[in-house]
Amino acid sequence: MGIKYHAAPDIERIARDIVASLAMHHDFSRITFLRSTGSQSRRTIARCHALPRVMQAALACKGHYAIEVIAERFDPLSEEERLKTVIHELLHVPKSMGGGFRHHDYACEKNIGALYRQYRAKKAS
Repeated sequence: MGIKYHAAPDIERIARDIVASLAMHHDFSRITFLRSTGSQSRRTIARCHALPRVMQAALACKGHYAIEVIAERFDPLSEEERLKTVIHELLHVPKSMGGGFRHHDYACEKNIGALYRQYRAKKAS
C-alpha cells in the first residue's frame, strides 16, 4: 500500500508555539510539516528530512526541511510525549537551515528535557 503523506497544520501550530515560546530561530517558510500513514517502521515516531545541498544547487534554492510525524506512532502519544517529539525534530534543524542536520548528540534527551521544562514554565506563567 505504501506511505501516504498529508499536511499537518496541527503539528506546525505546535512547532510555531514552541519556537516562539523558546525564542528559537526557525524560518517556517522553509519547513513543511507532514503526517504520514502506512509506514512499516517499528520504532520511529517522527523524522526530519532535508533538501540536500546538491538539490539546492540544482534547483537554485535555499535549504528546506520536512518534519514528518508517523500517525500510527505519534497520534496515540500523551501531550507531553508529542511536545517532546516535536522539540526533538526541531532540534535537528540547524540555525543556518542550510540543508544539514544536527545529530543526536544535540537532539538528545538532556536538551529535549530542558527545553520541554522551559516551554512548560513559560506556558504556566
